[in-house]
Amino acid sequence: MTMHHATGPTYGRRLRAFSLICLVGAAAYGCTVGPNFSRPTPPAATRYTHAILPGEQAPANGSTQHIALGREIEGDWWDLFRSDAIGKVVHEAVSHNRSLAASRATLEQAKDLASAQQGSRYPQIGLAGGVGRQQYGQEFLGNFFNLPPFTYFAVGPTVSYNVDWTGGVARSVEEQYAQVDVAKQQLNAAYLSVTGQAVIQTLAIASARAQIATVDTILAQDRDNLKLVQTAFEAGSVGRIDVVTAQSQIASDLGLLPPLRQDLARAHHALSVVLGRVPQNDLPPDLDLEQITLPLEIPVSVPSELAHRRPDILAAEARLHAATSAVGVAESNLYPKLQLTATVGQQAVDPSHLFNGANTAWSLISGLTAPIFDGGTLRAEKRAALDAMHANAAEYEETVLEAFGQVGDALEALDHDAEQLDAQTQAQQASQSSLDLARASYKEGNAGVLQVLDAQRLYQQARLGYVRALVQRYLDTVELFLALGGSNPAASQ
Repeated sequence: MTMHHATGPTYGRRLRAFSLICLVGAAAYGCTVGPNFSRPTPPAATRYTHAILPGEQAPANGSTQHIALGREIEGDWWDLFRSDAIGKVVHEAVSHNRSLAASRATLEQAKDLASAQQGSRYPQIGLAGGVGRQQYGQEFLGNFFNLPPFTYFAVGPTVSYNVDWTGGVARSVEEQYAQVDVAKQQLNAAYLSVTGQAVIQTLAIASARAQIATVDTILAQDRDNLKLVQTAFEAGSVGRIDVVTAQSQIASDLGLLPPLRQDLARAHHALSVVLGRVPQNDLPPDLDLEQITLPLEIPVSVPSELAHRRPDILAAEARLHAATSAVGVAESNLYPKLQLTATVGQQAVDPSHLFNGANTAWSLISGLTAPIFDGGTLRAEKRAALDAMHANAAEYEETVLEAFGQVGDALEALDHDAEQLDAQTQAQQASQSSLDLARASYKEGNAGVLQVLDAQRLYQQARLGYVRALVQRYLDTVELFLALGGSNPAASQ
């Protein structure tokens, strides 16, 4: 008890004193080398397209889509489709998607690596102990000392500290935390992709179902045509060739169903992957297009805000930050490095005397290493780091430009979708009228069966074209929301 009382405070005071020296040294080092990162300024653009689009001039409360430039999406973007079923699918995808789970784990890994790197800024304290057997040579101690071989015991704490007077360690920590930002934005990008795929595959299922229903309607009309021809054949007003021709039309239209059913199956399989399920498990009930409302008010953030909300842009910005910090790390390697090391402990040849105050041994060592000649390696590494920084800067700018282009394409697509849908609506109405007239003329013997089938074929193309144009308008609306980076980050937190 007496020995512990005598030596314990001594160790503590020495360790605290050395730790204080290390911390003061850390605060007193000169400057942090390397360039400081500053957030890039996005292009000074106020629009995504050269000309004002019709959608921007549409009335806000009309029946056509209106582009509200400068507005942010409030809440989750998929809620704008006013479908609780879509919301449930999206939330299930977010909870069970495997890609999202991997991105979350990658983010946690980046955080842990950053915390590990952060620890290098502080003194490293450890405990060392050892047992050894030693024999000195005769000439080492001189002829007056002839020590026989002996066994020694040693135990005590060690402290080491790298004085970061150039800021190289701080830059490495900064670089690692920038990688955390990269992983965070990659997680946000995965979240945006998964939510987008959940809605897109739900719409793909609704599209395939709508087209299958349309073909079923066309086949019903084909059968009506066949009955019409058979009635005329039985009355002797037409030949059997008309019956065969009508039957051929049914067979041809039946060929439309297998590809559509394959599209439906493919969309089901894709949705199962998004939801993290195996394909044979039950999926949420299929939706019809009538259960999904097309958003008429489309909030579109201004270009300067897009650069601060799209995950791919923010990830490119974080990579530029990491590359900028790496330049500081490479430059710090050109300067001398200073390390302080201290040990305090007990040394004895008899374990029973190990904790005797008279056997205390200590050392305080400072080490300075400086590069003299390395064949140009360190300077080449610094130039390489600068090259990487410039490459990341160019990649950031390219990412911003591509994002602006994607939003512009989506805005143009919505206007073209509206035009296409109007054209298909008129074509469907005109072809329906033409088909009705052809049937009436056939009944009265004023037209042949080929005229009826030609009218039927035009109606088929127009009706399927209408369904596809309607679905494309939904899909392009989703693509616009995704191009804009999804929901407002502040609103979704």
